[in-house]
Amino acid sequence: MILQRTLKEAISATGVGLHSGERVRLTLRPAPPDSGITFVRTDLPEPVKVKAEPVLVNDTRLSSTLVDPTGVRVGTIEHLMSALAGLGIDNLVVEVTAAEIPIMDGSAAPFLFLVQTAGIVEQPVPKKFIRVLEPVAVVEGDKWVRLDPLDGFKVTLSIEFNHPAFNLAPQKVEVDFAHRSYIEEISRARTFGFMHEVEYMRNHGLGLGGSLDNAIVIDDDYVLNPEGLRFPDEFVRHKILDAIGDLYIVGHPLIAHFSGHKSGHAMNNQLLRELLSRPSAWEFVSFSDPSEVPSSFHSVPEVV
Repeated sequence: MILQRTLKEAISATGVGLHSGERVRLTLRPAPPDSGITFVRTDLPEPVKVKAEPVLVNDTRLSSTLVDPTGVRVGTIEHLMSALAGLGIDNLVVEVTAAEIPIMDGSAAPFLFLVQTAGIVEQPVPKKFIRVLEPVAVVEGDKWVRLDPLDGFKVTLSIEFNHPAFNLAPQKVEVDFAHRSYIEEISRARTFGFMHEVEYMRNHGLGLGGSLDNAIVIDDDYVLNPEGLRFPDEFVRHKILDAIGDLYIVGHPLIAHFSGHKSGHAMNNQLLRELLSRPSAWEFVSFSDPSEVPSSFHSVPEVV
């Protein structure tokens, strides 16, 4: 039987919020079966819990931010959620001392390190997958995202930037996780932004913690980071990292093919809401026989 997973023990780290610039302490704690991923704002007079659910993603300006009915926010959750998807973590309590998850190095790799350092344990309850049964799509002009039935998990994503730094490598990547590794090929891809956007973002209270240490920064012609890119196509790989994190806000691994063009956090969230609004388009499945699990999920690291 394929079982749910949580952490073996709690672990903490400190970092900076990408948009707020605030120093943030992050603590990951084990959680009981079927509880999902729950964020807790511990900096408030009374700690407030906010569960990761598509309906609570109510701010998608440059990140995915949960906003509960009382207005309590937990922002920039997508890189952590992406790491949890890559490691198959079903249940977790995420405590933060600010309104934003720390950006770390701009990728999912530091979160993978934290989870693997804490250790992963299986729980005596079947893991629940969401199997997509019918195509579901969201289209806005020339931008689109869709989910199609597939006995596995595959992502096909393309971006479009008329800029020298982007023209050095393909702006379209397809990753079939039956044959390729999230940890090796996606997790280290960093977020990116343009110098000309910095003034706009800071005038709107965004990007206050951004630096060359936690983002790829691009001017009119070049990547400004002295070390360059981690992959020739790091930009589109990061968009795949983001999409995996955004999709995991649904709380379960998707058995599907996700594809998109010029998409972002808002459209990814709209796609989840569209899927959930159509009961005929999906079903919950669990697997009592490990051999029945689609091979895309065989690359999820084993519990040690």
